[in-house]
Amino acid sequence: MKNIVLFGPPGAGKGTQAEILKDKYDLVHISTGDVFRYNIKNETELGVLAKKYIDAGDLVPDEVTISMLQAEVNKNDGVAGFIFDGFPRTESQAEALDTFLAEKGERINGMVALEVPEDLLVERILERGKTSGRSDDTDESKIRNRFNEYNTKTAILKDFYEAQGNYFGVDGVGSIDDITNRLSEVFDKL
Repeated sequence: MKNIVLFGPPGAGKGTQAEILKDKYDLVHISTGDVFRYNIKNETELGVLAKKYIDAGDLVPDEVTISMLQAEVNKNDGVAGFIFDGFPRTESQAEALDTFLAEKGERINGMVALEVPEDLLVERILERGKTSGRSDDTDESKIRNRFNEYNTKTAILKDFYEAQGNYFGVDGVGSIDDITNRLSEVFDKL
């Protein structure tokens, strides 16, 4: 199996690229955002809880996120692998994912990170907010809070995966095709 963590700050293009790459490499795309939106829309117990955090611009607690993602992986036995988009976001989530995959005889092949300047990301998210229906995409202060959360809690995952020799940074600025080509060069080696 090929298991990839597609990484980057909010608005970096992870979802767009994951949709393209899942088809190219026959992988299952597990988007934390999509899983959250499904649970929120259907007002599941986890969805109601997650919505409170998201509306405040905060990250959803690890226990909630991990439970949702494990259920998604377990729904897809016998696949070629996964693209994890938006997960893990903390070192404890990364450790939980490693443990969970190891129990299945699998591992993360690499963390591939889209690297984009923050000011460009704010512009992208505000533009996305016009059509996304996400309350946290329309308020610049909430967007900046998400970057603060990302920089203080999530960016440290670069060190976690770098220590394993599994971190690959990719320039996330340019056309969708250019970025896909850069990502594919890394995916082909994993």
